Amino acid sequence: MDAIAFGFISYLFLILFVGLYTVKKTKNLQDYALGGHKLGPIVIAFSERASGESAWLILGLPGAAMLFGMLEIWTVIGCLSGIILSWILLAYPLRKEVEKYNVLTLPEYFEKKYDDRMGVIRIISSLIITFFFTFYIAAQFSGAGKVLNITFGFTQFNGMVIATIIIIFYTLLGGFTAVAFTDLVQGIIMFCTLVILPIVGFFEISTNNMSEIIHWGTLYGGETSKNASIAASIGGLSWGLGYLGQPHLIARYMAIDKPEHIKISRKIAFAWAIPAFFGAMFTGLIGKVLVDSGVLLLNGNIINSINDIPDPEKIMPILANNLLPNWLAGIFISGAIAAMMSTADSQLLVSTTILTKDIVNRYLFQSLSDSKLLVFSRIFTILIGVIAFYMAMKSEKLVLEMVSYAWGGLGSSFGPVIVLTLWWKKIRKEGVVAGLISGTFFTIYPMYNSLITPRVSAFVLSMISIIIISKFKDYLD
Repeated sequence: MDAIAFGFISYLFLILFVGLYTVKKTKNLQDYALGGHKLGPIVIAFSERASGESAWLILGLPGAAMLFGMLEIWTVIGCLSGIILSWILLAYPLRKEVEKYNVLTLPEYFEKKYDDRMGVIRIISSLIITFFFTFYIAAQFSGAGKVLNITFGFTQFNGMVIATIIIIFYTLLGGFTAVAFTDLVQGIIMFCTLVILPIVGFFEISTNNMSEIIHWGTLYGGETSKNASIAASIGGLSWGLGYLGQPHLIARYMAIDKPEHIKISRKIAFAWAIPAFFGAMFTGLIGKVLVDSGVLLLNGNIINSINDIPDPEKIMPILANNLLPNWLAGIFISGAIAAMMSTADSQLLVSTTILTKDIVNRYLFQSLSDSKLLVFSRIFTILIGVIAFYMAMKSEKLVLEMVSYAWGGLGSSFGPVIVLTLWWKKIRKEGVVAGLISGTFFTIYPMYNSLITPRVSAFVLSMISIIIISKFKDYLD
């Protein structure tokens, strides 16, 4: 067996073993949704980071850095700022609220918090999450196809089939506990991939000269116009806003065993994120230098320029195959698959829990037992996985584009609502509805501006909508 294949298959068996092991720990819907609040700070921190950084970090960001250079540092700064703000502003107060209201999902929390007896907030937020998550999951399946295509020569379609089956299988088995413990393994592999690979690449560069790698002229877009450079910088920074409204990350804050353990998880998450994000950027920057040097091979042919790479998002597996021993390349390329799996499984889990708890149990079959609800959750896991796979198969968009759309939509819809719910006492349920709808609407139908991306405009308009409608309701009362 090829050493790369051996490393990759070993990783898959490890993940499947974790899924099988956690079956015994999943006895009811609470276990399936939040692990029964039994998971400690280390597992939660790695799970949050692995779930938060999907195929876009390990494929999309290196590809963008290879094409656009130091301009991508704005994305790195934006994302790191968002991670820090999310852990500081949301994690602890939200975990306390989960304890107070005894909830499993974000829509259920909104309903109980605002005494929404009609369930309007719950159904709107449930549908928004399911809609955007389906795009997000599709992006992970698409990314998996790319990695397996470069590594083993599978067609992209066959690669997507393999990844889809594995992700659905272990999510079905163990629910949140399976997802969290596999995230722990996947988070470690991702971190090693993003830190070690650029270091190895740096020593492959003949001069080891940082000026050859970092071209500060690209920091503001190089030769592009001033407005385009500013827009690109704002666009990169705006990724940070999305972290305030991602339900699959917020589920980690809700699931930790004790609110007091948030401080420990926060430190671990920061220690993971900072080197990983800079590592992803340098993977692309160093990849560009090595491509221009003509020392990399693709399918046995020398790569002489970026144009010889059919898809820039494949630069990470290309570097791994060229620079690392085969067995290590197999493990590190597993880091790319890990990034996709850890995000797709988390989003599958959140989506299916919400459909089961917030739609089926709330509106259709209120008297169902926990065991029957668990069956519904597993049925929805398969259904959403199949729909996402079909979307990935039909879409021609890059991973980064699909993630950007879903990320912006979730961040704009839920970010302002969650922040104001936790930190502004005058927010009203009518304002929450306005924020959810406006954030979604202005993502799907963005207000185009040459300087401001939909991730910013939709977020700001959602925030304004919440404040205006809440104050107007107070005035009427």
